Amino acid sequence: MPCRTSRTCSWRACARRRAEVETREEVIRVRGLTRRFGAFTAVDRVDFEVYKGEIFGYLGANGAGKSTTIRMLCGLLSPTSGEALVAGIDVGRHPERVKRAIGYMSQKFSLYADLTVEENVEFFGGAYGMGGARLRHRGAQVLEAVGLDKERGTKAGDLPGGWRQRLALGCAILHEPRIVFLDEPTAGVDPLSRRDFWALIRGLARGGTTILVTTHYMDEAEYCDRVGLMVDGRLAALDTPPGLKGTFVPGVLMHVRGPGPEAAAWLGRLDGALQVERFGAGYHVRLQEPAPDAEALVRAIREAGLGEAEVEILEASLEDVFLEVVRKASDPGLGRVEA
Repeated sequence: MPCRTSRTCSWRACARRRAEVETREEVIRVRGLTRRFGAFTAVDRVDFEVYKGEIFGYLGANGAGKSTTIRMLCGLLSPTSGEALVAGIDVGRHPERVKRAIGYMSQKFSLYADLTVEENVEFFGGAYGMGGARLRHRGAQVLEAVGLDKERGTKAGDLPGGWRQRLALGCAILHEPRIVFLDEPTAGVDPLSRRDFWALIRGLARGGTTILVTTHYMDEAEYCDRVGLMVDGRLAALDTPPGLKGTFVPGVLMHVRGPGPEAAAWLGRLDGALQVERFGAGYHVRLQEPAPDAEALVRAIREAGLGEAEVEILEASLEDVFLEVVRKASDPGLGRVEA
């Protein structure tokens, strides 16, 4: 669907995608999930649902509570309070059952560097209770899917970083789990490998696997069906990427280069001006629609005696959204924004 693979999807397509997601089977349900470490609250009364086949992105700065949430949902950490159901299993009461029902890939390489690719597959398959012909068949399928079928004899520690991540993902899905948790799966991986890794993730989702992924790469979040933004342990916003942009950075965003410092006040007085911020040697100006086109704004700046300017119309990014969410989250009366 457009909002999974493109930054330019239409509102109509995104609304259709959201409707499709919401009619699916609910496979994760979180209500009031909280985790405290002494006096520190790492996750504070979080609520959300995730649906079958959905790619659900969980974003936030380091320390925002993303990994703590994932660890609770995977049965690795007990909640202090609240409820979470994963594949219909209560994570607080039956953490071991949850572990058997899911796939999990941690933010650190969860592989044995001294074992070969094939030996890692055999080890993790055995840990999931697989063996014999079933493991050989499924292992071959997985290695082909992640593009490592010709690297069976290579030690995991000798693989490039992006390939190790592919192998880690393959090991996490060996037992064909309905739900896969990926915690910062592409941290430290080069851009090309990140792109290839996300192609694998999208393929899993098209096959009906539910993906919950944490990341601090805002460009990666554009691939997700919906995105939750964590700020200081709280889920501050939840929607599709276009929905978040429409809520938090509405209007037309323009980058203005050329005029001096006196232009800031003038730009702020434009009809429909929502925000003017210094950006490098220029300004980011956000205007309500309908807004003047770039050429009209260049002429207006010249006629105002502010000199020559270059104006470029930009598309708002999830980084713009995140910065605005962080700013608004400081207002205790705002609460969470959700479509």
